[in-house]
Amino acid sequence: MPEVKSTAATAEKWGRVTPQRTEDYERGIANPRRPWEQATQAAVQNYNAGITASITKGSFARGVARTGQAGYLAAAQAKGPRRFAEGVQVGTSKYAARVAPYLDTIRATTLPPRFPKGDPRNIARVAAIAKALSDKKLSGS
Repeated sequence: MPEVKSTAATAEKWGRVTPQRTEDYERGIANPRRPWEQATQAAVQNYNAGITASITKGSFARGVARTGQAGYLAAAQAKGPRRFAEGVQVGTSKYAARVAPYLDTIRATTLPPRFPKGDPRNIARVAAIAKALSDKKLSGS
């Protein structure tokens, strides 16, 4: 039998060494063997087959159960707060570009008249916005 390091030793080394590989990570992104988009487009059939198989096997639900609420909270609390603000800052221009067409759609939507607070006819205003936004999304433009 081959000699295999213990799980503890393997995990310790991974946790110690991998964070020092940031430069390798950056180089890999800048100089991939195949461009991300090309490789991803080529993998669409495999992706779809894998997702279908995963649904059939119930993998998602099992993964959620394996992690559990405590596991989710521990990971989210350990990683999320530090990454949240930076992620928002880095994504601001993309957010603006992606939300602009929907804000434009809302601005261009003619709403029915407003009635007194609590009047059930005001739901027509909500429905007009919902329809306009749904139509925009479904149009793909």
